[in-house]
Amino acid sequence: MRTDIDHLPAAKQRELERIVEMLFDEFGQATENATGRRKGARILKIILFGSHARGDWVDAPMSANQYKSDYDILVIVSQKELTDRAAYWAKADERLIRAYTIEKTLRTPVNFIVHSLHEVNDGLAHGRVFFMEVAKDGIALYDADGRELATPKPKTPQQAAETAKEYFEEWMPSAAGFLDTSKYAMSRGRLKESAFQLHQATERLYGCLLLTLTFYTPYNHNIAFLRSLAEGHDRRVYGIWPETTHRERAMFQKLKEAYTKARYSKHYKISEDELTWLGACVEELGRVVHQVCTEKIDELEKAIRE
Repeated sequence: MRTDIDHLPAAKQRELERIVEMLFDEFGQATENATGRRKGARILKIILFGSHARGDWVDAPMSANQYKSDYDILVIVSQKELTDRAAYWAKADERLIRAYTIEKTLRTPVNFIVHSLHEVNDGLAHGRVFFMEVAKDGIALYDADGRELATPKPKTPQQAAETAKEYFEEWMPSAAGFLDTSKYAMSRGRLKESAFQLHQATERLYGCLLLTLTFYTPYNHNIAFLRSLAEGHDRRVYGIWPETTHRERAMFQKLKEAYTKARYSKHYKISEDELTWLGACVEELGRVVHQVCTEKIDELEKAIRE
């Protein structure tokens, strides 16, 4: 795996060094009182993947209503228990978001996922495209021992087509079901419940696209993160959520917060007009995801016949 980031501007290289420092700092604080097996908690690798690793990132001005590539980072840890985001990585997530949105010490947003070495190697052994792309294009920003990842074992064309179709046929109807439930809840005046169901429809649609295209989606309910990953795989899903005005940007944030606040916070408020606006966006997302996924399945099935 490559270790150089010389293809990136000096400012981005410095940002990535700072990001690695923050990840280690917050992980160290999260594990400083660990006992038993967790006393040996370690970060084994930190890998930059996606557009910044490949060299095809888009760096639109922060004020422009244009696509802007995030830093995509995979953190590999020594034990599966350490992948628990709430227990070990929530503070790191908050710190990175704050550095970009409030402190402005980072000029590019950061998305990171965490897996154990066993999970990554298992993904490679089962031909999951996501992990294969990380192994192929990724750049190690930190590597504890230089140990290579497992050799990828790509799926056969038959296996790839069957797997993609299986994911699509499970996740697409599931997303439609959540959307239907959201509409019903709104019709009954249960607006907070409707918002939660709409969030779930959005999460399932992004999961459907990621699983159909890469056979992987992270265990994460953050639809902004899932959106970023999906937009990195097919630009047709970019622009689904209007962002011209502050109100439009705030609407997506309200949907993002619905996963927790719509269920547990008495202060969460959403109107029928807002739900209708968001619902139209989710329906358009569903249309595009359906198109992207069916095209991918057709492509995989064509490969079987060739």
